[in-house]
Amino acid sequence: MAPEKRDQKQPQQLPPLRKKGQDAPGDDEGIPPWMATFADMVTLLLCFFVLLLSFTTQDVNNFKILMGSVSEALGVQKEDHSAISAAYAETRLKFEDRQANNKEMVEVGERLKDFIRSRDLKSIARVSREKSGVMYRVDGNALFHSGDATIRKEAEPVLRGVVDSMHHSTMNLIIRGHTDSEDLSQSVYDSEWELSAARAAACLRWLINHSDIPANRLKAVGYANAKPLYPSNSEENIRKNRRVEFFFVPSDNRAW
Repeated sequence: MAPEKRDQKQPQQLPPLRKKGQDAPGDDEGIPPWMATFADMVTLLLCFFVLLLSFTTQDVNNFKILMGSVSEALGVQKEDHSAISAAYAETRLKFEDRQANNKEMVEVGERLKDFIRSRDLKSIARVSREKSGVMYRVDGNALFHSGDATIRKEAEPVLRGVVDSMHHSTMNLIIRGHTDSEDLSQSVYDSEWELSAARAAACLRWLINHSDIPANRLKAVGYANAKPLYPSNSEENIRKNRRVEFFFVPSDNRAW
């Protein structure tokens, strides 16, 4: 027989199967370890941004609601295509009324300041602009004797400024009586509550008797020593706390 050629190609053989218990594949086989960590991080970031998106959407809705409220408060109108002509919004009218009230308060304050300067009343009367009106404070000793609620004759010019301001405005007036450590031993009043209320009522009665101001624009209140301006630790502070306040408020003020 002819000898078999040694250079004849041998059939290709598959690598032997790995038996149980043999070593695992090398590091170059399968998914790289860093990719699993990266995939977890990307998933967490995706959840985080989805959560942020949900919060952002909710804030936008709240912002739209807030802007709607602000627009109504400022009188911003929305176009109505179904109507031929749109009337002015009620909120716009209210906004214009507030502007008119602010202008009127400024005018009343300036008028009272001019009155104090022209009559040289700086030592007994003061004017201040409050959040909801104009305050005209007069020292109680300039209007009344201690323990009494009868207006002094020389104090009547002080009240003329109140009458003039009421005539030139549509504002209402709250008269507030304040007392502090009053000597009631010789007084007909048993308490400072009665005395302060009587003083406020006396000022109100004087305004009605010496002017044509409607009574429904006036109000009198007594506070006794419940609302002092200064602590009652000195004679000077006690004297300042004894006062009558004429508080001018807009006619549409809810507190009236």
